[in-house]
Order: sequence, then C-alpha cells, then structure tokens
Amino acid sequence: MRIVRRRSHFNRLLASLDNVRTMASTVSAVGTDTLATSSEDDDPRGEKRKRSPNDERQLLADIVDLKKIRRGSKESRPGFSEDRFDETEYYFENGLRKVYPYEFSYSTFAKGRWVGRTLLDIFEKEFRSQTLEYYQKAIDAGRVRINNKIVGLEYKLREGDLLVSRTHRHEVPVIGCKLKIIHEDDEMLVVDKPPSIPVHPCGRYRHNSIIFLLAKELGFKKIHTIHRLDRLTSGVLLFAKRLERSQLMSSQMRSLAVQKEYLCRVEGEFPANEVEISQPIEVLSSKIGVCMVSPLGKECTTVFKRLSFNGKSSVVLARPKHGRMHQIRVHLQYLGYPIVNDTLYNDVIFGANKARGGLSEKTKEQLLADLLQQHTIENWLLPMTDEEISERQRLWGSLAEPGTEESRENPFKGYPRSLEHYIDDEFKRSIRGYAQEKMSFYGFCRECNSRYVDPPHKELLIYLHCYKYKADGWEYTASWPNWAKEDWDMD
Repeated sequence: MRIVRRRSHFNRLLASLDNVRTMASTVSAVGTDTLATSSEDDDPRGEKRKRSPNDERQLLADIVDLKKIRRGSKESRPGFSEDRFDETEYYFENGLRKVYPYEFSYSTFAKGRWVGRTLLDIFEKEFRSQTLEYYQKAIDAGRVRINNKIVGLEYKLREGDLLVSRTHRHEVPVIGCKLKIIHEDDEMLVVDKPPSIPVHPCGRYRHNSIIFLLAKELGFKKIHTIHRLDRLTSGVLLFAKRLERSQLMSSQMRSLAVQKEYLCRVEGEFPANEVEISQPIEVLSSKIGVCMVSPLGKECTTVFKRLSFNGKSSVVLARPKHGRMHQIRVHLQYLGYPIVNDTLYNDVIFGANKARGGLSEKTKEQLLADLLQQHTIENWLLPMTDEEISERQRLWGSLAEPGTEESRENPFKGYPRSLEHYIDDEFKRSIRGYAQEKMSFYGFCRECNSRYVDPPHKELLIYLHCYKYKADGWEYTASWPNWAKEDWDMD
C-alpha cells in the first residue's frame, strides 16, 4: 500500500511539472501581452479595466513559486518573497490599523480528492467563501485559471492541474499600535506583541500579521518564529535571526526548560493562596478554536497566584507548566474565575455556570452548534443590512463608521485606555491616514459591495499578557499593561 501511494504521489508531481513546462513554453511563444488582452475585469464605473501584463506576470510568478515548492526548494518554503511585502499599504482609522484591498493569487495543485470532479463541484463543496455567481464571473474574467488557461465550471480536474485564483483581498482590521522591541542582538529579536494581531498570516490576516509588520515596518524580513501567542494575547514574543538559534530555543520550549509567566485579570476575588490545577485539556474544535477540560484531553498544569484585588476583579500571575492551546483561559474557566473580557470562555454559551468545574449543562455537540451560530469579530466584513447594524449597536453601543471625516481627522478617536502604553506621540505623528486614491474597487467583489462597521476595541483584546519568558542564561520581560495595575477600575 505504501509503495502504491508513493508511486501515485510521484506521478502527480510529474504531471504537475509537465503542466508548468507547458505553461512556460506557451508564454514564451505568445508573450504576456497577448495573454493580458484575452479577457477583462468588471469595473463599477462603467468602464472595463484590461488586465495589465503585470497581472499576468504575477500569475506566472506564483506558478514558478509553486514549482519550486514541489521540488523542495528551501528558500521558497516560507512563501514570502520580498515583493509580497509591497502588495499594499497600511492606514489608520478609528484607532485601528487597516490594509488597503489588494490583488492576491491563491494557488494550489489539484488534490487527490478533486481528480475527476468539476470546478463547479469543487467551488460548491470546498470554496464556499464566495458564491457560484462570483466564481462564474471570475472565470469569465480570466481570474480563475487551470494551468494558466481559461476553462468553464464543468471542467474536470486531472492529476497535476494547477488552479490559480486571482482575488481582490480584504483584510480584517487590528488595533492600531506600534511594535515595541524588548531586546535585539545578533541572534535574537524579542518584541512586545500587541493584542488582536496573529503571529503568522492566516485566514483574513496577512499584512496585518506580526511577521508582515516586522518586515514592512521594521525591516526584519528573514526571522524565525520560536513560539506563538494567541491573536488576542499580548506580550513577550521571541524570534531568532539564525535557524540554529531558533532550533535551540524551540528545543528548550519542548523540554519544558523555559519558565513562562502571564498576567491576567479575572472576575471576582481569586483565592489569596497559590492555586495549582492539573486538568487535561481537549481541543473541542480546531476550526473555531475552542477547548475544554476533558478526560480525553492532554495533561497540563498551571499555577496561579493572586497579585491584587480591586473589589470587582483580581490580577493573577499564571505560570503554565505546559503549552496547551488556551491552557490559562480554560483552567481559569474551570476554576470559576474566567478572564474579565474573555468573550469565548467567559460566556453563558457554556451554560449558566460558564463550565465551572467542567461542561455539565449541555453536550459537546450542543456547545459546538451554539458556538458556530454565535457571531465572531470577523463578521465585520460580511454583507450587513441596516437591521443587523442596528442590532450590533444595541449590543455593543455606538459603533465607529469607517470613512467619515471625523474618523479620518482623528485616527485614534476612541482609543482604549487599556492599550495606551502601545502608542506615543512619535508613533501618532508617523502614522498614515486614509487616502482615497489608494483604495481599489472591483464590481463583482463581495466585500467591495458590502456595508460594514468597525469592530469595537473591546472585542479585539483580552486581559491576558505574556509578561516573562526565562531559562538558563536568558530572560525577557514585557512592560506592565495598564489593565494590570492595582488601581485599574475599568473592568
């Protein structure tokens, strides 16, 4: 069986490379200008915009990159050629860092399960982020191609086929703040990660990721991640400038030789004595990112110590001895002291007692179904009616409308006190506001035709801060966040 699978995989690789060679020879024969005039994009102003040769060159560049990846070229595996950092620019509005929409190519070779199925079936079953009407228009406009050729929705995929989809990409906004460098030397880079920003590009975050921010804003284009922090979590984030250093530090992480300390603000008066909890954590759904204490999970231990109590909430120091997904948040939920602004684990969606002592008021299946129905912050980009916007205003209070004169004159209007330590006057003077001439629009792009409001800042952070990482020979500490101070009164 193993030999058959390897032979099948090898045959697919050969077919893929043959397709790439065919495409390369076709382009060499007819030139990119001929390809560029083969179809047109819709334009909302009534004029049709011809695709430029640059669009075609980008498609071909993506094909060449994938060819290198299939060959195992090490330099192409990270996927971030330097020109990708220049795809678009940032601007600031309503206290948020935003990205101008930009052209982007999704490229993939046909998966084994796709072979023999039509494009219509693939789009309908596996690419449901857009409507079939959108994909039909995209194909007609030449923005979806197989082996650099325009095909119909009834085309049946074959082994080695290369699918390239050129899209108008819209990213999700993040908190508008600067990246603070905690430490830098010849081998290490340590930053104080702001909340709301994922470490790596994922989903609707690309330029609004720490990796891209470091490259675009600070010039660090070749660094290695050592560990990760959740998107909403802030604090110490380690990078290595050399692969050997990254491997050494990662090995220390896996061997539990690194001591980690986190600050969190939790509901109620946490016990004065030190609390140690050893409960296994199960990943209930990696797709939506939710975990729970369960005998089916992996063993892990966290030690908690109360630092202060302001009459309503407590600041707690957490020392996780393992690195399970959402470990601190889930253990605090289990103890009955969830993080104050944890919109996931401090929610009655787990039951009236919020899963204190474990999930007992509903089944796992019921919980998952309820969570899938619950709105997430990324819904800000989906089409919204006036009624939906009114409902959000009722739940969240006043919502910031993007594109207003007030929001452009004061890009940091409504900035939360809890994050003021991430901005200073120098940063405010350096930021760029909205520029209409840099905004692009495509007639059949769903996001371009959607009405949306900016997410409230309170939905973009959690009172969980990676305060310190240390091991033999090194120690890195982040600044103390405003919300962790003893006199904080804005729970």
